[in-house]
Amino acid sequence: MTLADWLAHCERLHPKTIELTLERVEAVKSRLGLSLGATTIVVAGTNGKGSTCAMLESIALAAGYRVGLYSKPHLVHFEERCRIGGESVDGAALLPHFEAVERARGSISLTYFEFTLLAIASLLAATPLDLVILEVGLGGRFDAVNVFDGDCAVLTSIDLDHVEYLGPDRESIGREKAGIMRAGKPAIVSDPVPPRSVVDEAARIGADLWLAGRDFRHAGDRQQWSWSGRATKFAGLGYPALRGANQLLNASGALAAFEALRAQLPVSAQAIRTGLATVALPGRFQVVPGTPTIVLDVAHNPHAVAALAQNLDQMGYFPRTHAVFGAMRDKDIDAILARMAPLVDAWHFTDLSSPRSASGAELAERFAAIRVGTNAATIATHSSPGAALGAGLASADPADRIVVFGSFYTVGGVLENGLPQRSGRDAA
Repeated sequence: MTLADWLAHCERLHPKTIELTLERVEAVKSRLGLSLGATTIVVAGTNGKGSTCAMLESIALAAGYRVGLYSKPHLVHFEERCRIGGESVDGAALLPHFEAVERARGSISLTYFEFTLLAIASLLAATPLDLVILEVGLGGRFDAVNVFDGDCAVLTSIDLDHVEYLGPDRESIGREKAGIMRAGKPAIVSDPVPPRSVVDEAARIGADLWLAGRDFRHAGDRQQWSWSGRATKFAGLGYPALRGANQLLNASGALAAFEALRAQLPVSAQAIRTGLATVALPGRFQVVPGTPTIVLDVAHNPHAVAALAQNLDQMGYFPRTHAVFGAMRDKDIDAILARMAPLVDAWHFTDLSSPRSASGAELAERFAAIRVGTNAATIATHSSPGAALGAGLASADPADRIVVFGSFYTVGGVLENGLPQRSGRDAA
């Protein structure tokens, strides 16, 4: 079977896409005898998980460590979900591990996410590594990643998303995400105003809680920034290569994790500087050179979209902003559209390949329903993100910008076949 065959098989196994329990994945993990055998950092949160994982990986690689990373979802290729030594794994390397999971599960029905996590974890366990970084998908307590005990937990920003599964408010969602913390182990919280439920859960289980503003903090000006933890200080740091006003929060949490693990994974100031300078993560306020400017961002909830809007405001002047937007139907679409509406002159709403997505026509209807004041933005609908971007490029002047945002399917859809050729200096 090819990787595509295995992924199709995984999609058919379980009647539900998401079922919040660890019993099935725990049972198969036990049958496989899976143990990662390396220092492990588990990262959860509403936004900022991917950026934090990328910074942890980049700094550790710069320090000379052998690093494995599991993240989800992917933008274009499934292999992006597993990186070893900073590179996406070859699909062929995963095949024997899919086979091992299939043999071990017997009659146990695994979801797509559970099966693929176990296959990737099997590969990571079979590879000599110094550090494994695991990114939680949904929540924390019942995410399949939580069958693995982290030597350090990192909680990034906590806000409203997946409320049908995690609860209606930040306290409920924080309680679910705090489920990745372990007794006696460091738990880094980079959200500057965490829900009380996170603090309470850390106290209940006896985790070593590191709070932003108390146990670690950062400060900066337009040229450089500094960081201090419980016993370590770094001054004159260059800003992370990842763009966005919120990236210092993520970087600060990553540095706290390394200080907490300094006995197992010491890193030098030079490794930190090099790692932050070279970190890369597609689709997170990714500005693609050329004309017109293209911005790619997987912001798909109101909190992330607020950060995107702030980052767009700080870019400087563009005569017109064109938006390519596609999203899952269960997102707070009205709040997302209302936040972005003042910045957008032309909307290109797109269908997506996921059955859970809202159609371009649905998005256009929602925007028409909330349109307020004198907003005279134009509206168009398209059958795919690529078609939407093509239409945006056709109508944009060279000095304009095009913002492609929303679901991973939206950004991945425009990257799938490469960005269209434009004038100016294009990114690979």
